Amino acid sequence: MFAGNVQGFQHLGLPVTDIARSRAFYERLGFRAVFETTLPSESGAILVAMLDLGGFILELYQPAGTDRAEIAARGDGHVDHLALNVADIGQAWEAARTAGLTPLEEAPVFLPFWDKGCKYFTVRGPDGEKVEFNQILG
Repeated sequence: MFAGNVQGFQHLGLPVTDIARSRAFYERLGFRAVFETTLPSESGAILVAMLDLGGFILELYQPAGTDRAEIAARGDGHVDHLALNVADIGQAWEAARTAGLTPLEEAPVFLPFWDKGCKYFTVRGPDGEKVEFNQILG
């Protein structure tokens, strides 16, 4: 079903309340920034930074408004999603639906990340965690 399409782990998404502070922290640990952007949302700008450490990509993102306040109120459990690389997002979409998984999005979503963008969709794992399928376009 997903065999041959899922190519490996892509990134881990971590919501933060102060992206500059978090970026500085992870850079002290040896990460380096490889991509940054700002995404518009109804509640304000979402700041995003992708950091790399030996091929492991950490996505820091600072939501706006009440989403940011909710992140600040959390105790443990700040990891939002894990992402898997796929060769073909359309094939992954069909495989997920065939497997009885319900994507959280209506269709794969385009984001202006990386050089030519990416497309992704997410499903829920057994304990409510989000698993993202992501194709970097090239």
